[in-house]
Amino acid sequence: MLLTNHKLLIVKKNIKKYKFIFAICLAFLSVVACGSDSDTPEEAKPQVKTLKTDINKIDYVAKGSTANVTVTTDAKSWTIVSNVGWIQLDKTSGAAGSSVVSIKAAENTTTAVRTGIVTISSTEAGSVKIAVSQAAASVVTGLYPSYNTNPIADDAAGMGSTAVQLAAKMKLGWNIGNTLEATGGETNWGNPRVTKALIDLVKANGFNAIRIPCSWNQNANSTTAKISATWLARVKEVVQYCVDNDMYVIVNIHWDGGWLEENCTEAKKEANNAKQKAFWEQIATNLRDFDEHLLFASANEPNVKDAVGMAVLNSYHQTFIDAVRSTGGKNAYRNLIIQGPSTDIKTTNELMTTLPTDKVADRMMAEVHFYPYQFCLLDKDGKESWEKMFYYWGAGNHSTTDITRNPTWGEEADVDKFFLSMKTQFVNKGIPVILGEFGAIRRDLTGDALTLHLKSRAAFLKYVVKQSRANGMIPFYWDAGNLGVNTMSLFDRSNNSVYDLQALTALQDGLK
Repeated sequence: MLLTNHKLLIVKKNIKKYKFIFAICLAFLSVVACGSDSDTPEEAKPQVKTLKTDINKIDYVAKGSTANVTVTTDAKSWTIVSNVGWIQLDKTSGAAGSSVVSIKAAENTTTAVRTGIVTISSTEAGSVKIAVSQAAASVVTGLYPSYNTNPIADDAAGMGSTAVQLAAKMKLGWNIGNTLEATGGETNWGNPRVTKALIDLVKANGFNAIRIPCSWNQNANSTTAKISATWLARVKEVVQYCVDNDMYVIVNIHWDGGWLEENCTEAKKEANNAKQKAFWEQIATNLRDFDEHLLFASANEPNVKDAVGMAVLNSYHQTFIDAVRSTGGKNAYRNLIIQGPSTDIKTTNELMTTLPTDKVADRMMAEVHFYPYQFCLLDKDGKESWEKMFYYWGAGNHSTTDITRNPTWGEEADVDKFFLSMKTQFVNKGIPVILGEFGAIRRDLTGDALTLHLKSRAAFLKYVVKQSRANGMIPFYWDAGNLGVNTMSLFDRSNNSVYDLQALTALQDGLK
């Protein structure tokens, strides 16, 4: 149909009007939109929430332990879960702020390392994952029965001293050598049975600590590792003599036929850890009721020369600590002593760079021994230069006529250097050091040579005690009980009397 000119003009006018109205609407909507953006307060925008933890990885020992993790968030709520059953959590959720979650690993009795993941999540923030791993069991499971048959609740009564505090109470120690560790029985190396009278004599002459070298393997069933009840009672009796005198006392596993000391090897690691566990569960349970006057020592002089042997030795120490703690009672807080490799100061300084772990803080001590060999122990010359006996020791005590017997090492400067290294490595870090053995033999000399030798020996003993104390170490003199030349005994055990007054006086003078 054809439109007239008049009608066509009307249509064109209407189109222009509608276009104008449409443009106004678009402009209005644009203004409203822009105004909405500018008028909305910044605080009303959605906020990004944070969720974080103070650690993201946990490595547990095989025995199991607890780690504390701090969760911090501004989200309203969060949850925490583990993907494996052996990881236990003390809570499953939390709110805004900081919260501590205890994450506990059960004991790993398998021979494989195991892993898990702990996940913390919130609907308002990204999740956080904590990687968890646990070492494999280091003992042969089932090789011996468990002897931790009656663990009791932890008992802190009488156990208030940390290692540092206890070390400050221990002044001068004495070894009951060649006795309770003697192969074949207590008297088999020529000493009488230990009596209370002997311990009274030692206490009366300035010692307030006793180290009891002990043998256990010969007193145990070779198949089950069960220690004779008679022997356990005998060791307890001697400990009681010491504690009754208000003396501190160390019980160890000594040479004991060398089953541990000569076998810090990968080949023997599992079997020896099993025996170490079995023995210490029994020893610790038997002596559990003594207060802090009693300390336990893992070994004596473990033969270790390199990092591989050191790692094995650390496993033996870890088994010792775990076994003692597992028995509960006062053992949960008892101060424990671990030995350096070969208890040699230089080797210990070089190899003992890590320590076993302990669930109770500040209850660990280290042990080394000190015998500058050519002066202290060597009783016959050998072919090598280091096999030359030294008779004299210390400033002002060198011979002008017997110069080949003057020392070329091991005197004051070396004592200072060695003892300072232990202070730096352990004592300054809150780990006291037991100088578990030291001494020097009385040589078969006569006349002026003997006089100068005995003067030198007294100077050595006095200086070792003095510098031990100055460096935070507790000295324990080695006394094997035998008398005569090439021995170092202080007391005659046959009649409970002082045998070597000069050496005894030197030790006492070192404390002044």
